[in-house]
Amino acid sequence: MADAEIAANKRTIDSHNQKRNDAIERIDEELLATLAGVKREPGARLSSESAGAMIDRLSILSLKIHHMRPQIARKDAGREHVEVCQAKLERLAEQRADLAACLDRLLDETARGESYFKVYRQFKMYNDPKLNPALYNEKRTVRR
Repeated sequence: MADAEIAANKRTIDSHNQKRNDAIERIDEELLATLAGVKREPGARLSSESAGAMIDRLSILSLKIHHMRPQIARKDAGREHVEVCQAKLERLAEQRADLAACLDRLLDETARGESYFKVYRQFKMYNDPKLNPALYNEKRTVRR
């Protein structure tokens, strides 16, 4: 693979990651707007992870589960492979259930004013021409 192709692929990945981060922030903004009328109790606990970030992680776990399931049904794989994949599937399902319960608890506690979360802005420098002018100048030069 040529250097230019690698760089182009990296920029595409960066663009998709930026869209994902923007979506996470929008989820948090919408949830917080819905919860704006809730009076925060004294001593309310700040969650280090936002609800949007948890939803993002839940979607990733769901994708991993979706792709792991066919591995345990493979007829061309040995017993050891199937057993390893079955154990991974069980672990992934447990992680997703745990995370879903944590999200439910965070939203319930936030609705009661016992906990809160914030929109954590990512400020991805590689997607900002003001913070990464060398990359953007290179793009303009390559496109000409």
